[in-house]
Amino acid sequence: MSTERGEQVAIDTSYTTIHTLGRQNGNKGRQLRYMEEDGRFPVVFQKSSGDWIPYLMDIFTTLVEIRWRVMLLIFSLSYILTWLFFGLWYWLIAYVHGDIDNADNKPCVDNVRGFTGAFMFSVETQATIGYGYRGITENCIVAIILVTVQDIFSCVLDTIVIGIVAAKMASARKRAQTVGFSKSAVVNLRDRVLCLSWRLGDFRGNHILEGVARAQLIHYVKQPRGSIVISYKDLEIQNQDIVLATPATIIHKLKPGSPLYSLGPDKLLGDNFELVVSFTYTGDSTGILHQTRASYTAGDIRWGQRFQDMLKLGKKHYKVDYALFNETTWVPVPMLSAEQYEKRRHPAEGSHRSRNARTRLKSTSI
Repeated sequence: MSTERGEQVAIDTSYTTIHTLGRQNGNKGRQLRYMEEDGRFPVVFQKSSGDWIPYLMDIFTTLVEIRWRVMLLIFSLSYILTWLFFGLWYWLIAYVHGDIDNADNKPCVDNVRGFTGAFMFSVETQATIGYGYRGITENCIVAIILVTVQDIFSCVLDTIVIGIVAAKMASARKRAQTVGFSKSAVVNLRDRVLCLSWRLGDFRGNHILEGVARAQLIHYVKQPRGSIVISYKDLEIQNQDIVLATPATIIHKLKPGSPLYSLGPDKLLGDNFELVVSFTYTGDSTGILHQTRASYTAGDIRWGQRFQDMLKLGKKHYKVDYALFNETTWVPVPMLSAEQYEKRRHPAEGSHRSRNARTRLKSTSI
């Protein structure tokens, strides 16, 4: 593949899934992120007319995902239109039966002599208000059947509305906003190994979450015609199963096999990649599956820093200071890539082993 400078960029497709996006226009300023900091993806699907059928086939999910004001408007219209629909039928029954023109006629519905009365009776029937002024009689079997149908329909409509409102109020997106990642990632030494790490915390107290953390490196290359080729590579995480009783630090070791193994601080800003991290867990209060996502660009990675300690031991409790959740401090770290660091460190260890071996050999010969 060729970039805008004409350089050849090889992507190992045996470990990578390729996905092609369309042409991006008007993006000459800042680099467009693959995923926003709040977990949203800035992707717009361009479809032909008539592709709204999948949204109607899964109408429940569509209503759960739309905005509150749109959902409330749809629900209000559904009630008003059904009141008008059944009110029109009550008025037609009264008109055919002669209740409107003849006041002495035994009516199908008491005190329904026009459309206004028929509409009010429809509202009272479906909303089970029952003022007692209007009521169905035994004179018209059609009116009795219509009242039965409206009662059943009102139960079904109320069930759908209550279910959608309850699902929307318990949406996983709201809970995901209370579990978050640190604003930046850091690179430092852990047990003499360069590691990339970021922080994860639950901002609500008295909750214990158990889930799985994942990380994926997104690398995108812009083609000469404007399209973008995106590759995905999973990062190996140390202890990805997490019990989030206290803030946790997610660690990825920069060792052979890591896509960041040969990337140093000097090449960090020049490489076009994005680190997408996620934490999938089950809420202990609702039992609903949630996912919190975040992304780090090259500018969000701080080389040679570590997170400040948040957890302290009290007399009766562990104390967590969330004011230090995003705070970092400088630590001595070699300004080399993990590959260069390992090459410089291993020869020294090898020569040290050889000297020890020679010393043991001499002592044995003596």
